[in-house]
Amino acid sequence: MFSRVIQKGRRIISQNLKCKKCECIRLYTEDKKTIAQRFSWLLSQEDLGSGTVVDGLKKSYFNKLLPLEKHYLFHRFHSPQLNEADFDSLPLVLLIGQYSTGKTSMIKYLIGSEYPDSRVGPEPTTDRFIVICNGETNNSIPGHALVMDHEKQFSPLSKFGSSFLNRFQMSTCPAPTLTGLSLVDTPGILSGEKQRQDRGYDFSGVVEWFAERGDRILLLFDAHKLDISDEFRSCIEALRGHEDKIRIILNKADLVEQQELMRVYGALMWSLGKVFQTPEVARVYIGSFWDKPLRYEMNSRLFFAEEQDLFSDLYSLHRNSTLRKLNDMIKRARLAKAHAHILTEIQRQMPMFLGKEAKKRELLEELPKICKSVEEEYNIPAGDFPDIARLKQQLSNMDWSELPRGNPVLLEAVQDMMRNDITALVKKIPTEHKTKKEAEPKSEEKSDEKKLNISEK
Repeated sequence: MFSRVIQKGRRIISQNLKCKKCECIRLYTEDKKTIAQRFSWLLSQEDLGSGTVVDGLKKSYFNKLLPLEKHYLFHRFHSPQLNEADFDSLPLVLLIGQYSTGKTSMIKYLIGSEYPDSRVGPEPTTDRFIVICNGETNNSIPGHALVMDHEKQFSPLSKFGSSFLNRFQMSTCPAPTLTGLSLVDTPGILSGEKQRQDRGYDFSGVVEWFAERGDRILLLFDAHKLDISDEFRSCIEALRGHEDKIRIILNKADLVEQQELMRVYGALMWSLGKVFQTPEVARVYIGSFWDKPLRYEMNSRLFFAEEQDLFSDLYSLHRNSTLRKLNDMIKRARLAKAHAHILTEIQRQMPMFLGKEAKKRELLEELPKICKSVEEEYNIPAGDFPDIARLKQQLSNMDWSELPRGNPVLLEAVQDMMRNDITALVKKIPTEHKTKKEAEPKSEEKSDEKKLNISEK
């Protein structure tokens, strides 16, 4: 009799636990959809602003920095020339990862719909770079036509050749999220024997180009595939100098149990520490970023909080876009100045007539010493200099009769831009944000704040 009562009590407790469990899953699924929907709504309500600071950046670049870049062949050695589309573009989010890590599924979850030529599967499905932008209808623009449109920022990608342009396109679709930012889906990075096959274009170079112009770089890892292939390592190395833009995502974390997830997270941090070669590692977000229900729901609170933090970080890109462009402009100007001083010093030491080839070989061997002397003479920080090994290779393949002579007027103009123009633009940014906030109705401000600060259920 007593044992039957005990068994009956256990069945009741088990049923209650199952009911609470199902209720928890239902609430998390509802909240999960609500976060993505509110994220889309907030971006659609954002004002693009007056662009006062952006206009000032354009004027400073085209009038002062661009002449120095052209004179010292900066575009041949480092980054292509900027155009107006680079300054007017929306924030760009780049997703990188090995195949089947959930890049395309995450994009579909962010925008809340399918987009043209999106395919999802366990095998490598995305075989091209796809820029997802807002549009009135679902449409695809091939790469060859896209680089000819100078109103967009992708014209410099033509330097990677037809092999790349055949695997490059823009997909447009009507989505509220895309009114505030653009997304870039990339081919799955290969591993094993596949990574030894030539893609036909410089994959790492394309990633580096997008990283330089992007506002955020999301590196996706599958909880079941933490290995970093050689091609993935080369891509991460191409991102050096943009560590502030990188965020790590441990995706499909609901497919492992709680104890296994702890071990997976530790293994991922260990692997990333070896690749990034820095004391600190970028922020890691853990979750399952798609619209499917969770397999193991015991970590639902953790996934909810992580997803909320990630979406808040992406939402901040739109409001901080002007500041990012200003920061990139400063980094570009510093690199251009260091590059100009190096070429000036090399050209100054070259003989007028005889012994040019011998002197060229000698200067290439002494390139680290030349950079060190320039650093000490002009008080330039070591972090402003380009990669010496890469610069040496570029100089060795160049005809040194094209080396430009020093032009102090151009250097002084850039110095004036850094000292006066940039300082004035930095002071305008808080004013611009304040003007935008005052222009918004108070009711919308309160609504935005409520929407952004989502409470856990």
